[in-house]
Amino acid sequence: MKLINKIKYNNLLIFCFSIFVLNSCSDDFLEIVPKGRLIAENTEDYDKIFFNTNFVNLRSANVQVLMGDEVAAVNPYFESASDFVQRAFKWEDVLYDADELSNELLMPMEQLYLYNKIINEVPESKGGTEQQKLELQAEALAGRAWTYFLLINYYGLPYNEATSATDLGFPIITEADLVRTDFPRATVKEIYDLIVKDLTTAIPNLPVETGFRIRMCRDAAKITLGKVYLYMHKDAEALPLLNESLANVKSGSLGIDVGLYDYNTGYSSPPVTTENFENIYSKQISNPWVNRANEIVITPETAALYNNNDKRIEFQYAPNTYAGDPYLTPGILKRTIGSFQNTQIGVRTPDLYLLNAEAKCRLNDLPGAVAVLEDFRSYRMPPADAIVPAPIAGNQTALLEFIFEERIREFAVFGERWFDLRRLTVDPLIPVNVESVTHTVYDNSDGSVTNTFQLTKNRLVIRFPETIIVANPDLENND
Repeated sequence: MKLINKIKYNNLLIFCFSIFVLNSCSDDFLEIVPKGRLIAENTEDYDKIFFNTNFVNLRSANVQVLMGDEVAAVNPYFESASDFVQRAFKWEDVLYDADELSNELLMPMEQLYLYNKIINEVPESKGGTEQQKLELQAEALAGRAWTYFLLINYYGLPYNEATSATDLGFPIITEADLVRTDFPRATVKEIYDLIVKDLTTAIPNLPVETGFRIRMCRDAAKITLGKVYLYMHKDAEALPLLNESLANVKSGSLGIDVGLYDYNTGYSSPPVTTENFENIYSKQISNPWVNRANEIVITPETAALYNNNDKRIEFQYAPNTYAGDPYLTPGILKRTIGSFQNTQIGVRTPDLYLLNAEAKCRLNDLPGAVAVLEDFRSYRMPPADAIVPAPIAGNQTALLEFIFEERIREFAVFGERWFDLRRLTVDPLIPVNVESVTHTVYDNSDGSVTNTFQLTKNRLVIRFPETIIVANPDLENND
């Protein structure tokens, strides 16, 4: 499979030899046969594969943090950043040098390899009950769907019923094959159809409860499917899934403690992903811009979205660099989450609340949307400030815009805004004009504007790096 081989073939083989698990267990079930295939034999072996930390860590697959419209850049820190950081922020066509590999492909492709292996092989594994095999296969199907959802939002245009049957998506890879070299791209619609099929097939066989945030439970898959449906503008299909899962989270029926941290009672750095109370299904990316890196900040317009009593602005932002030097442009702030340089991007409780409110609003249940939104906001600010203003609460368009602003307030500098922005360019109710989206670079010597960059429709997607295109001649690149 050259798409994997050229990404990091040597590392994948090392990864297969020395797969690292979160809980201690024997790895003698793993071996490499001459063609480079990972061998598991017993049902319990496949279960152990899910404890691989590479299922959790997507490492530097973080281009989305740099591309959202809620962020700005500051010199001299920005001009000293890596070429990749500068290119992504400028929405340039080429992100990687000709000999570089892609962070956005590296870990997702390794994950697809293992998910496909489990899906195809666990039914014939030795030992274990048929129910155990069905659960493991379902977990891999749901994991594959989550991974494909990420990939299609990197490489395919946002879902548009009028064009998605012809818009280029991502190759459909359903076999754990390291030898394959032909990778024609499926359409955006075909990838979304695969995601929906994987999730709808998986959900009935997934366990209702889980003992680990890194393992997919039934509600995590339902939330993922609900989010996918919203991206497909299928609001009526999304809402029942999101309603049920939100009720289950509140009732504590997932087998793990999940909910929302109440910032009104104080704030401390969030714990590691496996212990984070707001994580339902753990996935994370490296994100230096919420810690040591100083070049990416929120815009003055983003900062103005927070009210003075919002605990997020109090606890999670600073007007200065990591070293304490002040930013001189009025209104820009650096997000500072804590001591970790990771951002949680899996299935999360804050996202569930806001997706639920969005689905209700789109279906014109404005009181229901407001109730969920105010409930969520009451964990981020005093209850009196959490109330949605009446003129907004009674207007569908205004309320939907407010919900997306709330998503910015919650997820700024996390990368989620880029995915929201993409889908808003084809939104039926509050469409965003691509040409209106810009990025600004400020000069920290005097706070002035150094440069601005404009988004184009072509850069709603990223391009495959040259290393991948050369190795896979059937892989058509984005413009």
